[in-house]
Amino acid sequence: MEAPLATLPRSQLRLADLTTRRATAFTLVPTADERRAIADTLGITGIRKLRFAGQLEPIGRTDWALTADLGATVVQECVVTLAPVTSRIDETVTRSYVADLPEPEGAEVEMPEDDTVEPLPAAIDLAQVMIEALALALPVYPRSEGAEMATAVSAPKGATPLTDDDTKPFAGLGALRDSLENKDD
Repeated sequence: MEAPLATLPRSQLRLADLTTRRATAFTLVPTADERRAIADTLGITGIRKLRFAGQLEPIGRTDWALTADLGATVVQECVVTLAPVTSRIDETVTRSYVADLPEPEGAEVEMPEDDTVEPLPAAIDLAQVMIEALALALPVYPRSEGAEMATAVSAPKGATPLTDDDTKPFAGLGALRDSLENKDD
């Protein structure tokens, strides 16, 4: 994600430069060129609109809380037809930047329950937070209206092709039960 971040220099907030008495409001609206660079980074067709607005609020003496609204209109390829699919994304983004966050140790580390807590950096790159939140909010399998996956069935000559229902582990149990009940009668 380095390419779009380089094009958004106004997105850096150095925490040492911010007042600790009140929240600092921000609004980030990338230009068309910046949106195109972000879309390329995310591997999507395009971003028609993108806005990230919120505030960075001091918590105690050292910690900070970011709360923002992410609004975007994105264009992706349909997973079935490759036709353009336009999606609207409206998400609330929260992050907590904590000074005394313990560093994970060991070969295997469990994910914390609260995945919005991050170590306190010297500066917060709002563009990076925006792009990460956008990447997480993108539809995973965008489909154009009416697009259906075709089913492919194949088998060797003389064999009955398997269907999805045939491969389900308990698909034949109902028929087996019925045949056993009829046998007892």
